[in-house]
Amino acid sequence: MDKPYKIPESVLVVIHTADLQVLLIERADKQGYWQSVTGSLDAPDEPLLTTATRELFEETGIVADGETIVLRDWHLSNIYEIYPVWRHRYAPGVTQNTEHVFSVEVPRDIPILLSPREHVNHVWLPYLEAADKCFSPSNAEAVLLLPRHVTAQR
Repeated sequence: MDKPYKIPESVLVVIHTADLQVLLIERADKQGYWQSVTGSLDAPDEPLLTTATRELFEETGIVADGETIVLRDWHLSNIYEIYPVWRHRYAPGVTQNTEHVFSVEVPRDIPILLSPREHVNHVWLPYLEAADKCFSPSNAEAVLLLPRHVTAQR
């Protein structure tokens, strides 16, 4: 059976520490492409928080338990052009994706367990350096907005 088309709606999860160190992961399919956790909804009616929780765990091994590790929905969405190299994953004619931004604060020493078929490396960087390293403009923008959202949480 053919793989179903990806749903053009996704989450972006910016993982950070209290002092705004940001975790970036390097894509396995594109060397040098660094990003935060991202992933598409599994079903059109999948709640965004469910998608963010699942993708966070699948890509890093981090469990958002809602108590010590809490995902924060920024209620911010970006619509962007899907890179041509990845358009074949979507239904014919689909060229845009809607991305919903989340963040999660974690301890700096939290173990990171990458999914090797998706990501090959990870790095912690101060948020400004992390933003510069992101290949995706919407990811870079979210990282730059991090101080504002962290301050609002406290």
